[in-house]
Amino acid sequence: MSRVGKAPISVPAGVEVSFKDGLVSVKGKLGELQQKISDDVEFSLEDGTITLSRTSEAKQTVANHGLYRALINNMIIGVAEGFEKKLELVGVGYRASNQGQRLDLSLGYSHNIVIELPKEIKLETVSDKGKNPIVILKSHDKQLVGMVASKIRSFRKPEPYKGKGVRFVGEYIRRKAGKTASK
Repeated sequence: MSRVGKAPISVPAGVEVSFKDGLVSVKGKLGELQQKISDDVEFSLEDGTITLSRTSEAKQTVANHGLYRALINNMIIGVAEGFEKKLELVGVGYRASNQGQRLDLSLGYSHNIVIELPKEIKLETVSDKGKNPIVILKSHDKQLVGMVASKIRSFRKPEPYKGKGVRFVGEYIRRKAGKTASK
């Protein structure tokens, strides 16, 4: 029983939703997104509210019901408000800079890591003196922002002894005690 799938989705003003041949298109002020939906989930749009219903009670159909409802809801929020991820670089000498869509990271390796980001993502780097550098990713596509943030984090994951690495702002890293010297 999918409780997520049963919840209706309200469409805010300024967002257009259309459904044709198993493809949901959402258009808003920040961009346009599309999602293919399988035939086992039915889509209905009535006076600014979207409801999804399933055609059978098969296990995969029940799972898809909640999945597609969540994906469509994220698409609507994305084109209306957008999504943002902030990454903090913790470590001595860790730096980040950008020129357009090119992100240049210095993470303690022998060379800098240079990444070309997709055009759908707005990139910003903040480097204040005495504070850790912050990389800010903004987009209307939640999946894309999450994938890019995860890729950047994978270059130097936070380690538990000193806490160095790339982490999300506000993320808690469980610390471990180091070795104790014996006498």
